[in-house]
Amino acid sequence: MDEIADVARAGKPTIYARFSGKKALFAAVVARNVANNTRFENYAPSGATSEERLASVGVTLLRRILADGNIGLIRSTIAETRRFPDLASSVHRMARERGAGAVAQLLGEMARADKLEALPAFSPDRLPTTTRYFLDLVVLPLLMRALFVKDLKSLRAEIDSHVARAAAFFLAGCRYGGVDTRVP
Repeated sequence: MDEIADVARAGKPTIYARFSGKKALFAAVVARNVANNTRFENYAPSGATSEERLASVGVTLLRRILADGNIGLIRSTIAETRRFPDLASSVHRMARERGAGAVAQLLGEMARADKLEALPAFSPDRLPTTTRYFLDLVVLPLLMRALFVKDLKSLRAEIDSHVARAAAFFLAGCRYGGVDTRVP
């Protein structure tokens, strides 16, 4: 708390007046980080095709997530899971919900603009499941690797090619197989 007070140029009483303790402060830091990384106002996916626009969403999201500070924060949250299990689960839930909400909105807008809304996977009732599959396919593989590697720079160099392959596969699945909403 002394280090935080120094960086914030505030006294510990000021910090404790705003946050009940380290757990509350940590939760606020994580919540702010998640909010900043899931903000997509004024963001328009780039590209000439649906696949390119879908890939631009994935690349943007992964570049945000794989930033040094974000990975450090995720690692810290995981490390504190034994001491603060409720905090870890609420952080995970918040990140998943906010991220999924932002990506679902982008996918819905893209589907309308690209006339993909006729595909069952992009219908309003299936969009949440479609979004979850997109995030699981595009984000999770690199995020999981990022948690265990020391050299994030080389992992970040893989983002474009990983997302291009994943987006093509995802879109092909949406076009030819759809999304089964019965899957939890």
